[in-house]
Amino acid sequence: MTAAVPPPVLALLLGALLGLCGLPLPWSVLSVFPLAGLLAHAASARSREGVAGRLFWAGAGYFAVHLWWLTDFLGKIFQFPPAGVLAFALFALEGLFLLAMAYPLTRLVRSPQARVWALAGGWVVLEWTRFLGPLAFPWPTLGYSLLPTPAIQIADLGGVLLGSVLVALSAAALAGLVLGGRGRGRPLIVAALCWAAALAYGLTRTAGEGPVQPVRVLRTSFDSFGRAVGSLSPGEQLQAQLEASAGRQPDEILVWSETALTAPMTDRVLAQFPGPGISGLGTPFGARPQRNSVVSLDAAGRIISRQEKGKLVPFGEYFIFYNGPLRPVYAVIENALNFTLPSFVPASSVQPLRLNGVQYGAYICYDSVFPWVARSLTRQGARLLVNPSNDGWYSGWGVQQHFMMGRVRAIENRRWLVRSVNRGVAGAVNDLGQPVSVVSSGETTQALSVRPKLLTGRTLFNRVGDWPALLLSILMIGYGVRVDRRERS
Repeated sequence: MTAAVPPPVLALLLGALLGLCGLPLPWSVLSVFPLAGLLAHAASARSREGVAGRLFWAGAGYFAVHLWWLTDFLGKIFQFPPAGVLAFALFALEGLFLLAMAYPLTRLVRSPQARVWALAGGWVVLEWTRFLGPLAFPWPTLGYSLLPTPAIQIADLGGVLLGSVLVALSAAALAGLVLGGRGRGRPLIVAALCWAAALAYGLTRTAGEGPVQPVRVLRTSFDSFGRAVGSLSPGEQLQAQLEASAGRQPDEILVWSETALTAPMTDRVLAQFPGPGISGLGTPFGARPQRNSVVSLDAAGRIISRQEKGKLVPFGEYFIFYNGPLRPVYAVIENALNFTLPSFVPASSVQPLRLNGVQYGAYICYDSVFPWVARSLTRQGARLLVNPSNDGWYSGWGVQQHFMMGRVRAIENRRWLVRSVNRGVAGAVNDLGQPVSVVSSGETTQALSVRPKLLTGRTLFNRVGDWPALLLSILMIGYGVRVDRRERS
């Protein structure tokens, strides 16, 4: 007789399996099944503490697999590969968030069947909170797992979180089937009908029509750390980008990547930018204050409009409590590494860039995983989304995940997206989120001419945001309360 797997170990394995069914893997839509097993396993614990504990271990396993590339990223940042172990603190923290979500919900409902629904709704609400606050990190959101299917098109109705609702609803229905109980077939029918509706909706979406704006984007191959510390000079970067941009056609606007230009720039240097176009503009490493901007420039290299990065990377571009209670800790790190940790100034609000009478929704790198940034720019009249980025800090899954999540911004707002990037995926994505022309590899700077369309109009998501998804999540929690009362009656 074989020994049973300890519940925490099983929870950890189910969480890891969920991570192995996420982006960028082509079978990510199968995330429904490990999530169903995870919900059933957690809900069947004998105590509230058991439920919360199992979700902690599942969350730690899920984030560890999905975000394993962070270990390499941290090793590069600190120039010390063992520093990658710091990522385990994030994996544990995300597990604690799931624990904190589960504990009050299990006080609200007691039966395993009811817990499944409450936890499914709570999971989506927790995902929504990951878009908020100074430590916001919404990277692993369930809705992105729909990207390989037409069902992802429902994002224009309720954003990526509406996709999360569909995944969580389906997983809860399957988990209820595993656990047994009265009326377990009806939720499966509802989930099947929701999938049919989502797929039908997605299959009937067609690309929008509008005037073509030719664009030339770059994919550079600079060493990100070398750029940051100055071992790769701004002049060397500028020359490589100028050479790649030399084939720009007269009707094309040029888009360069994040921090492709480095301030302070003299008028003479800016005049070399072969505009009109849009470029990232950064400040030298160690400057105070540091800024990460995107600007539009005319044919003479004059800056027409400017936008700061809307959402800074936690512990990358800003450090919480840097001038507060954690200052001694940061001082030790700075002394050990012999450099000052960066402290960027974020945008107080985001606005489209103006160029040749057109408004462009330009946002920088990490901004692309926050739906509110592209939504706000589109609400203000942006007709094309532009994402200068730098994916050279990390490799593996992280690069592909970043690009794939950015594709959903195009769907949510029904706008084309163009992307100029350092060591990532550059090119164009249409308003259905489909890559039209991209380049994703190479050790030399490359240029790509794309022909996105300038679109107008507003989607339901653009008008109301995440409210449909949040209301449905609360309804799932409410359904759990109803099931609990029914089973206790």
